[in-house]
Amino acid sequence: MSDTLDAPVFTAAARVGRIRVSPTVAAAARARELKAAGRDIVDMTAGEPDFDTPEPVRAAAHAAIEAGDTRYTATNGTPALRAAIRADFKRRLGLDYADTEVTVGGGGKPVLFVALMATLDEGDEVIVPAPYWVSYPDMALANDGTPVVVACPEASGFKLTPAALEAAITPKTRWLILNSPSNPTGAAYSRAELEALGAVLLRHPHVWVLSDDIYDQIWFASEPMTTIAAAVPALKARTLLVNGVSKAYAMTGWRLGYGAGPAPLVAAINKLQSQISSCPSSVSQAAATAALSGNQGFVEEACAAYRARRDYAVARLSAVPGLTCREPDGAFYLYPGCPGAIGRRTPDGALIETDEDFVRYLLDSVGVAAVHGAAYGLSPHFRLSIATSLDVIAEGCDRIAAAMEALR
Repeated sequence: MSDTLDAPVFTAAARVGRIRVSPTVAAAARARELKAAGRDIVDMTAGEPDFDTPEPVRAAAHAAIEAGDTRYTATNGTPALRAAIRADFKRRLGLDYADTEVTVGGGGKPVLFVALMATLDEGDEVIVPAPYWVSYPDMALANDGTPVVVACPEASGFKLTPAALEAAITPKTRWLILNSPSNPTGAAYSRAELEALGAVLLRHPHVWVLSDDIYDQIWFASEPMTTIAAAVPALKARTLLVNGVSKAYAMTGWRLGYGAGPAPLVAAINKLQSQISSCPSSVSQAAATAALSGNQGFVEEACAAYRARRDYAVARLSAVPGLTCREPDGAFYLYPGCPGAIGRRTPDGALIETDEDFVRYLLDSVGVAAVHGAAYGLSPHFRLSIATSLDVIAEGCDRIAAAMEALR
């Protein structure tokens, strides 16, 4: 007789089986593993600024610690942070929000997730334009919703058209997710484009808008940035704007995001958050308050650096036979097309049938880590992060060009 009991069989909940591990997280982890093993890897997977968090923001965090501001806060954040968020929305977008219309969470991702948790019942549909950030469909699935993916090809600028939106709406539609500028493409909606989408939404009052604006300060277009709640004021009452300090202020590890929308929706989000995390980090809140309220020179300087990187990388990749590379309007990603690689063979004879095959070939043959386009819902493409130095970008472009030339 065995001295030990058989190990119990673990069975995960159905919601776990419905979703994937984030492909971008997996790709970044793989790049780190290869680097640790001694491989020469040019990592262009992670959407994380390579700049340090600005010194005044770090100083505010230190001051909070020294002052003993290290205890629980209100579920929806400190009054100072909520005031800073409201002032930022007013200053940049001309939008007025009451204190009860602001929620604060441990990053933009949790705010999005809990918003869907607060609103979706089984069978509710979420319209997700593709290419999409990898987490949107899985967040809907994890919360009993049904993602309705709408292809937005390069020919349409990777953006949702009014006709495509109209065709996707059903009586079960609960949300439209808009991400502008977009991860992975950097495509951004103009005011006129938002107004045209708004005209459709105004005919369907049961559809709400989840506007993920996390990259809205990394903006390259000549037209000023706007968001749908500002472009179509009649939609403000059924829009949740989600943002955070991760991207614009190089604060990814601080885990601080926020949303603004109708008070009943915010109350539902806060109710759930009270049972999930109680509140965000008090120190991170002090840092975020300083970031939003302080001098914005860092944001301007970082955006200028991203623009220079974009211009360089687009020119380099556009010159590679077999690749296409649309110029993004914002964010710090490129989404090159790789149609010229599909159907060709690697030097060792392997057939490249998909963009996942192509990305694997880049990693294995020349040590460039990227993310395949199928992860974002539109192929054949691949995503490259340019939130890294020009030297790294140049080396990556050199290696990608060499890999393409080696195909036969």
